[in-house]
Amino acid sequence: MIVDALGNPLALSLTGGQVHDIKEAEKLLARVEPEALLGDKGYDADSFIDRLIARAIKAVIPPKSNRKVKRDCDFALYRERNLVERFFCIIKHFRGIATRYEKTARNFLAGLHLVCTLVWLK
Repeated sequence: MIVDALGNPLALSLTGGQVHDIKEAEKLLARVEPEALLGDKGYDADSFIDRLIARAIKAVIPPKSNRKVKRDCDFALYRERNLVERFFCIIKHFRGIATRYEKTARNFLAGLHLVCTLVWLK
């Protein structure tokens, strides 16, 4: 899920539960042109950050604790990452999404698109 600076959804994709977020992040970033990417420590991979730098996207990702060479992180800007968490909280207010009533991925994704549309209309 990618949200803008106001917490409105810009891009989303649905994957299996075993797929790591960083694999889908590159596909989602191809849809938008952000100035900065705010992510948690799970996105702290050299290959991913190098691709962000090549696209002139500022990586605001705190370094993992086991990193030998710590990267700098703008923690004042990183505090805005809660917009994504707030968006997930908003979509969980919709009972069908929170409990995953839909059995097929296609129908569940359609429900997510409907919820995203309602968020944009607020």
